[in-house]
Amino acid sequence: MIAPARALAALLVVASPGLGGAPAEALRAPTPGAAGIGDPYFPLDGNGGIDVLHYDVRDAYAFASGRLSGRTRLRVRATQDLSRFNLDFLLPVRSVRVDRRRAQVRHQGHELRITPARPIPAGAEFVVTVAYAGTPASESYRGERSWLASPDEVVTMNEPHMAPWWFPANDHPRDKASFDIRVTVPRSKDVVSNGVRVSKKTHRGRTTTHWRAVEPMAPYLAFFAAGSFAIHRSSCNGVPNVFAVSRNTTSTPGQPARRAAAYWGRQTCTIVSELSSVLGPYPFSSMGGLATGLTVGFALENQTRPTYPYASGLQPGLLTHELAHQWFGDSVSVAGWRDVWLNEGFASFMAGFGVELRGGQPQQDWLLQTYDSVPDSSSLWELSVDDPGPARLFDGAVYARGQMALQALRHRIGETAFWTLLRTWVAQRAYRNGSVQEFEALAAATSGQDLTAFFDAWLHAQVKPARTAANGLV
Repeated sequence: MIAPARALAALLVVASPGLGGAPAEALRAPTPGAAGIGDPYFPLDGNGGIDVLHYDVRDAYAFASGRLSGRTRLRVRATQDLSRFNLDFLLPVRSVRVDRRRAQVRHQGHELRITPARPIPAGAEFVVTVAYAGTPASESYRGERSWLASPDEVVTMNEPHMAPWWFPANDHPRDKASFDIRVTVPRSKDVVSNGVRVSKKTHRGRTTTHWRAVEPMAPYLAFFAAGSFAIHRSSCNGVPNVFAVSRNTTSTPGQPARRAAAYWGRQTCTIVSELSSVLGPYPFSSMGGLATGLTVGFALENQTRPTYPYASGLQPGLLTHELAHQWFGDSVSVAGWRDVWLNEGFASFMAGFGVELRGGQPQQDWLLQTYDSVPDSSSLWELSVDDPGPARLFDGAVYARGQMALQALRHRIGETAFWTLLRTWVAQRAYRNGSVQEFEALAAATSGQDLTAFFDAWLHAQVKPARTAANGLV
């Protein structure tokens, strides 16, 4: 926030003849915030002119009708003099208020264009309250239908877009915020979300569960699941550990859901401890996971509590991948979606390293075996890993070639420099963002080596890297 004395100085500078002598009022007139945050992959994701500091989401869900109603209060800071601003949201809106004053609102696709009763000066904090109701399953964005529900269970998990189906957001990883999430459902259902459970209250047959995530979180990583769950609560190195398993899915063979929840909760603690030993402290104040009974073909690294497809399908490698994302993707988020290698390549590498750590195949052996088995003509080599494009954001090459690149880097610069690099990356950028370019610069500085050609070969080029020591392959 600009201090009053500095604001006066800025006003005097604007009115100076050096800027053409234009009236201060004309040059300082409030303008609309941009409809997008500036990500070329998804031009309408996020919004300009605002920085969301906190979300207070209060939703109610009806299983029979699939209808969601709610009210979300956002605490926001203006990053420019605003005449209006946008939020990303899909459901029909009942009302919008800015600092308790009714605002004009216009819905255009997934853009909620809000004009406050009074302009908002740069640096000012204000509160936006949006009331809404609708059927998320009927909504789509960019061809995506992200709502996942049955008559018995619902879970909000998808990437890169999920938030606009259940709360209004500045929907881009570049704008992270803390969260309070309250979800009301029939008393027979459980609700699991991010962070720590604050309370659970029942009134007239309906239960409201309140979860709180205090560390900054990208909107797509916020989630809730509601259904019939076996929930195991424990502590892992002093950190609350909550793992839930749907009672509507086949549990680990021979085990009921409650035993599966306890087992995978223990596995989560073991894997987090392994990762912490090489990456540094676990970055959040809670951990755990959720195994849904719904039909979904992927797992997702929802912050503090990853979601998995079903209990019987869980394997240590899958848990390691999603838990590694707590460092790579959640604590340190991408600056733009083209940087997705920093999420998926790193999580894939840590899953492979976990195999090595537990006495399995060394990662360098895996790298050379994979390199030799994939022909030069394979599509694996056709993708620029540092810029895969929105249509191939989660292409297999981002994972596999990304994992190969990190192991090759490890071999090239050596164990000490490599692990120092990863620990420095997650420590320096904790709860913030990073780009591939910034990681490359840190790798060069940490190792003391010129890695330009190395990263060109592994991340930028669209051909198979040469089998050389410089590329970490000898």
